[in-house]
Amino acid sequence: MKKYLLFVVGLVITLVSFSQRKIVVAQDKTGDYTTVKEALDAAPDSADTETIIYIRKGVYKERLTLPATKSKIHLIGDDAATTKLTFDNYASKKDAAGKAFGTSGSASFFIYGSDFTAENITFENSSGPVGQALAVYVAGDRSKFIKCRFLGFQDTIYTHKRSRQYYEECYIEGATDFIFGPAVAVFNKCTVFCKKGGQYLTAASTDEGAKFGYVFLNCKVTGDAPSSSCYLGRPWKPFAKVVFIKSTLGPQIKPEGWHNWNNASNEKTAYYAEYKNKGKGFKPKERVQWSHQLTKEEAQEYTVANIFKDWKP
Repeated sequence: MKKYLLFVVGLVITLVSFSQRKIVVAQDKTGDYTTVKEALDAAPDSADTETIIYIRKGVYKERLTLPATKSKIHLIGDDAATTKLTFDNYASKKDAAGKAFGTSGSASFFIYGSDFTAENITFENSSGPVGQALAVYVAGDRSKFIKCRFLGFQDTIYTHKRSRQYYEECYIEGATDFIFGPAVAVFNKCTVFCKKGGQYLTAASTDEGAKFGYVFLNCKVTGDAPSSSCYLGRPWKPFAKVVFIKSTLGPQIKPEGWHNWNNASNEKTAYYAEYKNKGKGFKPKERVQWSHQLTKEEAQEYTVANIFKDWKP
């Protein structure tokens, strides 16, 4: 009986190990590959099991694309402080054919595959304050980032398409519209850093009829921007939705809170709200009249389970 049990346990361990493919990236040649691109290329297409890619410490200057054919990719860095994926394209920069990359084409990392996860990694666009320059372009549904850093200036994170995205204990910095796009995204316990020279934190373009857009839960908004210089958001498209709940807002946030992108009609369609925020940047009595302070009952709608329904990040 004992031998049988040992056989069963061994079989289970073997099956578990086969259910996850593991790849190691190391610049010192102690892993399977020395570049992240090679590891992504090696991951199987149309996988129904997870591929884990361990990325050892180092600065990996690579322009990366995860195609839609590669799902269930899980990147794990040694530490976000020491494992960095970076590139330096920007919107007006010319490609080899002499054509500008444009905003959407400027990303350091394009993520199209679904069920993508990243932990302990820095994603950076290192081009500096030169206009739109994405650190990540995230279009894959059910994308999840845990304890990651996102570094840039304008348009740091493009949350693209009608995807669902989850960010937990991440650090996100930028100057203008540095979290933008149409996705439904939850930022839980994140630090958002408003850089000097910027004016707008979010630029959501939520789809008309969508119940949720961006939801910030228990986050900290800080930065080196001057006092009262940064708006929480402006609507890139008319039906933008952004909500901050139980977050600490630093003095960088303007008392009025929200901007209509110089279009009064956006005030009738955009939905900007807060609930039980605190900090020097939280001045509910001075917010624009067309924004909202949620009731307790309304705030109870904004749970991760209710926002994502059948997906449990």
